[in-house]
Amino acid sequence: MKQYEAVIATLERLGGQATLTELYQEVMKIKDCEWKTKTPFASIRRIVQQRPEIFKVRPGLWALKSYQHRLGLAEYRAEAEDSETNFERGHSYYQGILAELGNLRGFETFIPNQDRNKTFVNRPLNDVRSMNELPAFGYDRFVHKVATVDVSWFNERQMPIRLCEVEHSTQFENSLSKFVELQDFYVGMYIVASEIRKREYADKVELSAYRDIKDRVHFISYDELASVYENEYAHSRLSHAF
Repeated sequence: MKQYEAVIATLERLGGQATLTELYQEVMKIKDCEWKTKTPFASIRRIVQQRPEIFKVRPGLWALKSYQHRLGLAEYRAEAEDSETNFERGHSYYQGILAELGNLRGFETFIPNQDRNKTFVNRPLNDVRSMNELPAFGYDRFVHKVATVDVSWFNERQMPIRLCEVEHSTQFENSLSKFVELQDFYVGMYIVASEIRKREYADKVELSAYRDIKDRVHFISYDELASVYENEYAHSRLSHAF
């Protein structure tokens, strides 16, 4: 079997769409395909980018054109990423990536209970997060506030270490206001959004209401997040091999 055929067969087995990281995991399980290269992940990435049978759904997510209508998918356009029709799928997709990334780094991850039945590609978010309930790490009002954050990472002492908000189409003030209320915790604060909204974010974070947190909040684009996720998985596989 040729390498591109193995990628296509894997996409079919995964239901017609998959993240690049899922392809890294699953394509190599096909026994009758040889990867005579020291960089098979780079080869898989090149195949999904170049083969006419495959199209990009959003950063890090690829699908077969033969499944496009069946799955109700559209080819990726950055300017349409925040459209209302893409909102729910896109928002839960990036929540899933953030939780998976936290899991890879050895943290416990939490996604709000109201989102647990939403899907990350082919799985409910409940199967991606590692915690079903938040630990009692502080006063109730702080725990309840963290419970509304899109994705939270917790360290081995069950204290929040990263707070991540996906601003897929809503206003940045919603996330920034949460971070203001949680500023006394020693946490990293991240807002994930489309690159085309970076200027809008930069203007908002300069408002005086957010003066105390503006240097603690980091903006990450969807493409950057997908790249970090893929590189983290590749690195973890390399570390495991050694």
